Amino acid sequence: MLLGFKTQLVLNNKQRTLAAQHAGIARHAYNWGLAICKQAIEAKQKLPTAIDLHKRLVAEVKKANPWYYQVSKCAPQQALRNLEQALKRWRSGQGSFPRFKRKGVRDSFYLEGNIRVSGNRIKVPIFGWLRCAELLPTATPKNVVISQRAGRWYISFKYEAPLLQVEQTGDVVGVDLGVNRLATCSSGEMFDNPKPYRKAQKRLVRLQRRVSRKQKGSANRKKAVMQLARAHKRVADIRLDNLHKLTSYLAKKYRVVVIEDLQVQNLLKNRSLASSIAECGLYEFRRQLEYKAQLYGCQLVAADRFYPSSQLCSRCGHQQKMPLCQRVFRCERCGLELDRDLNSALNLVRWYLATCSSRGSDACGDPYGGVVGAKPTTSYGSLKQEESVNAE
Repeated sequence: MLLGFKTQLVLNNKQRTLAAQHAGIARHAYNWGLAICKQAIEAKQKLPTAIDLHKRLVAEVKKANPWYYQVSKCAPQQALRNLEQALKRWRSGQGSFPRFKRKGVRDSFYLEGNIRVSGNRIKVPIFGWLRCAELLPTATPKNVVISQRAGRWYISFKYEAPLLQVEQTGDVVGVDLGVNRLATCSSGEMFDNPKPYRKAQKRLVRLQRRVSRKQKGSANRKKAVMQLARAHKRVADIRLDNLHKLTSYLAKKYRVVVIEDLQVQNLLKNRSLASSIAECGLYEFRRQLEYKAQLYGCQLVAADRFYPSSQLCSRCGHQQKMPLCQRVFRCERCGLELDRDLNSALNLVRWYLATCSSRGSDACGDPYGGVVGAKPTTSYGSLKQEESVNAE
């Protein structure tokens, strides 16, 4: 299985300068190629390919700018390939038109060649041996991407990892995602949402105010921007760490994990709950669970998008309206009183046993794990059919 690995680099001043040069030239090549493509679009001409742009770059730009030869040729080449992919996505309707890159915003570059890994060090072309903040997996990557975020440099690469044989102690579990509690399992386990953004919001507002009060272009403004970027990065790291722990726990413990098929983009249209929903990281939760299910031999099942898990009674199956402000499910038929999220998680298990397990052990997917469902789809549909009532 192909996995990605990313870690922080510990660079000296010379290596930092060289990394900044690579990122700057990659950005220059991207912006130059985008300007050429915009001219072709305005003139209603055929868009040049990455190969065409690279030939013009060598003939025109490199001769006028000899500092291009101070870095690896892979950096501008890959930047033009990325531009070609961005334009293809725009023409197919999958994304917006690419924009010009700015210095210090998502700086990154690509390197390939003779790459070796030894302990916590990695040898890459031009740079030589680079020290990392943690031990690296034993692999021989073909290429790497070095990027900068909040003043720190990171390296990432892909490597082939064997599938791990983990003995799952649990059988089938339903997982209901929420805002106050990130996940509620049918086994009764509940995982709180750390809400790092809400806890750090006052500090972020204060740091943002400092940035706005500094004079543009000054050294003090650069320091204030860096402090704000690191504060935002800490919030993102806390959220990501919590999601990794939760998804690893579910994939390692249970044989089958049943989740909701949520359409996050539609959920974010609710202006009252958009901030709270975005803080949960629902899309990232599913993305992590998908590849970890394959890695640990777990089966991930996405329930039908129109299955009203929160409106059904987990005991008798009676369906009733459940506004978001009502946090306890009280069945009008059998009188069951149960936590709303726990009732929804139990209904996900009922749905799986009724639709998937009756067809056989591997009726809904392969025995080696993966994402399966009653109706395979690439989009994330909305699962809950509920009234739009503010709840907090």
